[in-house]
Amino acid sequence: MRAIGIILAGGNNYRMKELSNKRAIAAMPMAGSYRSIDFALSNMTNSHIQKVAVLTQYNARSLNEHLSSSKWWDFGRKQGGLFVFTPTITNDNSFWYRGTADAIYQNLTFLKNSHEPYVVIAAGDGIYKMDYNKVLEYHIAKKADVTVVCKDMPASNDMDRFGIVKMDDDGRIQEFEEKPMVANSNTVSCGIYVIRRRQLIELIEKSNKEDRHDFVKDILIRYKGIKRIYGYKMDDYWSNISTVESYYETNMSFLKPEVRDYFFKQYPDVYSKVEDLPPAKYNTGAVVKNSLVSSGCIVNGTVENSVLFKKVFVGNNCTIRNSIILNDVYIGDNTTIENCIVESRDTIRANTYHKGENGIKVVVEKNERYVL
Repeated sequence: MRAIGIILAGGNNYRMKELSNKRAIAAMPMAGSYRSIDFALSNMTNSHIQKVAVLTQYNARSLNEHLSSSKWWDFGRKQGGLFVFTPTITNDNSFWYRGTADAIYQNLTFLKNSHEPYVVIAAGDGIYKMDYNKVLEYHIAKKADVTVVCKDMPASNDMDRFGIVKMDDDGRIQEFEEKPMVANSNTVSCGIYVIRRRQLIELIEKSNKEDRHDFVKDILIRYKGIKRIYGYKMDDYWSNISTVESYYETNMSFLKPEVRDYFFKQYPDVYSKVEDLPPAKYNTGAVVKNSLVSSGCIVNGTVENSVLFKKVFVGNNCTIRNSIILNDVYIGDNTTIENCIVESRDTIRANTYHKGENGIKVVVEKNERYVL
């Protein structure tokens, strides 16, 4: 593909509450055995993009560990490859990334040293499959300056966490609002953009001179009446995990056979770093219904409509319903967990009860196993 990739994975989100205390949003565990960033990386490699930069910043240790070997996404190559960029102090600059545009500006050498004519920019917190070649073909056909991937969302969605767009009949974006209090459209930006490399360099440099640092507010919204900015609508599954509720709902959607089939049985595949773990073990008396149970788990109790990530131990007479149990959690005997997300490396003491009464409860047990 005649493009390089940039994945924006450096941000934090207060709406993720305690879940973002230990890791970047792009490193959030997904669907039992994956991380959020795996989906964007898989889309890049499946679209034959051979050179990808991941811009990390907030709580990046576990994310950087996950990206330590590029072979899992087929980026271990002589030309191109996977590049992980964190903020660095130089003679000219000592800032952290002050926004998405500033993150690209601080790594502008990556763009200037590349030769591909186009750039695909993607967020690290989107759960979807996409062939970016189709977006690029649309971008070229429309003679667009920037193409924004969009999706029509159900009216019941919490729209104030998205960028809202309005397009004309030709697909050109007429209005673009970032996280409005009241949305006047149900078409949202998916955080995926295609732009010509030289033009991106020019816009980023100009924004930096004007002390503007956000790619959406200071480039897309500001130039929407000047540049030809088009929207490309996607019809397939797409979700953003920017809140506790959306993270919970997205993981639970993988309990639906059609969603699992779409992501894991239909070409192209989704790739992730592989750990050598034994298969899940179900001891005598274990009851598991409509759940995802990952490698390394040991189940003794009852698990219903739940997602268990790697190396979870479920004790005797435990009941887990409608919950997400993250990696390496020990659940003591006679424990009930319902409508919860249990943070990784927790030890849930025996004979305890956790239930989300008004929404989803995040369970964090601060004990000796809590420290990464």
